Amino acid sequence: MKILLTSTSFQDTPGHHHQYLDSLGFEVVRMRGPLIEKKLLNEITQFDALLCGDDEITRNVIKKGALEGNLKAISKYGIGLDKIDIEAAKDYNIKITNCPGVNKTTVAEHVFALLLSFVKNIIKEDNLLKEGKWKRLIGSDLIGKTLGVLGTGNIGKEVIKRANAFGMNIIAFDKYPDNNFSKKFDFIYESSFKKFIKSCDFLTIHVLLNDSTRNLINEKSIKFFKKNCIIINTARAEIINHNIIIEALNNDQIGGYLSDVFPNEPLPNNDPIINAKNVVITPHIGSRTHENIVRQGTYAVQNLIKSINEYKQN
Repeated sequence: MKILLTSTSFQDTPGHHHQYLDSLGFEVVRMRGPLIEKKLLNEITQFDALLCGDDEITRNVIKKGALEGNLKAISKYGIGLDKIDIEAAKDYNIKITNCPGVNKTTVAEHVFALLLSFVKNIIKEDNLLKEGKWKRLIGSDLIGKTLGVLGTGNIGKEVIKRANAFGMNIIAFDKYPDNNFSKKFDFIYESSFKKFIKSCDFLTIHVLLNDSTRNLINEKSIKFFKKNCIIINTARAEIINHNIIIEALNNDQIGGYLSDVFPNEPLPNNDPIINAKNVVITPHIGSRTHENIVRQGTYAVQNLIKSINEYKQN
């Protein structure tokens, strides 16, 4: 078996996941992802399976791998499958797996790392002190503020647990509300998206990217936010219209944007988000802790083995 490994988090972090993969006796080829479609089309016929990150695994890639090569399985290191053509995989009998739930505590912690850094002026104050300036900025408390949680899956639930500890008022929006969870952690689901976003002092995004969530925060919906609302995005960049959020920041339509995800990654040096007002940005590291990489990498390898064994049995 010949495996293509593209996840840079998997590759860059030492740990048990490497030993586990190496122990299987597969020939593993490592490339630095995320790979674009053109690159994958040039390589895909060599491989029996992929252990991938956010590579462009399009219908063309899957079709070529299945018909001109021996592609059997795609194991996603992570949760989101929006870069993989699921229907094409079904058409060509390619098994796809991911790692649901594996990121939940790590990403939830990153949400609050971004949020606290911003409202307490941590980054600004650090920079000022290093410039030799003693300037004491005024921050804000989280207690008593309203946190809107868009999507209450695994990560959204972990954010809610932590928000409770900070004494925040919590509201949520989800097509499939978990009423037992809301009773346990004392928050409400809003039935109207418009009412939901109008009520938020902070909005944190935890929905998957699909046709119904793509461009959800756009030119129309941005008008309903409070002018001091802070938006936190650790999900997918495409849920928010990138140009609209930059315009809203620079025109003081919202209070800030804290993001770990971008339409183009790595983030181009000339992307206007870099110089927009009131932003804190990180390079897609929300799930990138040593503990979680080992956990996630092991999970992805287990999925890979299971998929290959199922293929052999069939």
